[in-house]
Amino acid sequence: MVVTTQIKQFDSLELESGFVLSPVQVAYETYGTLNAAKSNAILVLHAFSGDAHAAGVDAEGHRGWWDSQIGPGKGFDTEKYFVICSNVLGGCKGSTGPSSINPATGERFAMTFPVITIGDMVRLQKMLIDSIGITRLLSLAGGSMGGMQVLEWAVRYPEAVASAIPIASTARHSAQQIAFNEVARQAIVADPDWCDGNYYDKKPPGRGLAVARMVGHITYMSDESMRQKFGRRLREENGIFEVESYLRYRGSQFVDRFDANSFLFITKAMDMFDLANGAQSLVPVLAKSRTRYLIISFTSDWLYPSYQSLEIVSALRRRNQDVAYIELTSNYGHDAFLVEVDEQTELIRGFLARTMKEVGKK
Repeated sequence: MVVTTQIKQFDSLELESGFVLSPVQVAYETYGTLNAAKSNAILVLHAFSGDAHAAGVDAEGHRGWWDSQIGPGKGFDTEKYFVICSNVLGGCKGSTGPSSINPATGERFAMTFPVITIGDMVRLQKMLIDSIGITRLLSLAGGSMGGMQVLEWAVRYPEAVASAIPIASTARHSAQQIAFNEVARQAIVADPDWCDGNYYDKKPPGRGLAVARMVGHITYMSDESMRQKFGRRLREENGIFEVESYLRYRGSQFVDRFDANSFLFITKAMDMFDLANGAQSLVPVLAKSRTRYLIISFTSDWLYPSYQSLEIVSALRRRNQDVAYIELTSNYGHDAFLVEVDEQTELIRGFLARTMKEVGKK
């Protein structure tokens, strides 16, 4: 299916920092049909470098980042459900972000863009959902940073969420996760073309952004998946290792589609996210949730290891809340949530069917 990204503009959004973005816009796509009762809506949340194009094919022929899961007969079956995906606040694919024009100056925000949080992203999404006339989502789903948004939704708007599917995610970053993000950010700001963020009419900091993406790709894969995919094979034409060639390619490809300043702001929002708001236990904050959960992790994911999902599961179970958890066996590392299709599809399909049945009883 060919899909078109839509833009919704709102008069203003007050951020958690107190800064007011006015106006503010959000880019989004929809798939399937909203039923008359508006009870079949699912909001899909993307990982940090994603965008609103989650499924189908856009005008340039690019397939959505989760097309394997969204569509007729797939896990998120668009013959049954109305699926929405929006680009996050701070992004560079249609939603207001550092590359947007600051109406107060007529120039791009760049590094004058305000600090944003996962909570700010979710509040803008709530404004979008409200504007469509949906009072309660059948489900929310997302992997990695998308899972953080799922959790934030469930505790911030408990009455508006029937079910939640956080995948390969966490309630807060560990020191190691923050460290990887900081290395990536430093690669960008150390690029002489970064120009303190004021590079929009100049040469962008491509070398730094490419290295930042290379760091990310290393964390997304596992030792086993890299061994199987690359081993120690050399490329005959230039004598470099295949894994080196792959990382360089992925880095250069990323430069063509992502904004370096968005990288800085979004990864910082991920690092600052703490569902427990500084408390040691997640139990009190998750007690606010009225949501049934399907939580998925992967055995080889060392970036978002299973113990972080289990921390959420344990807190929910301590309050006898409805939660199903499964750790899927995979060699793909963190990328498994995008690659391991079959098992996830069956889990999601069954979970959504049960949720729809329960919603229909109420």
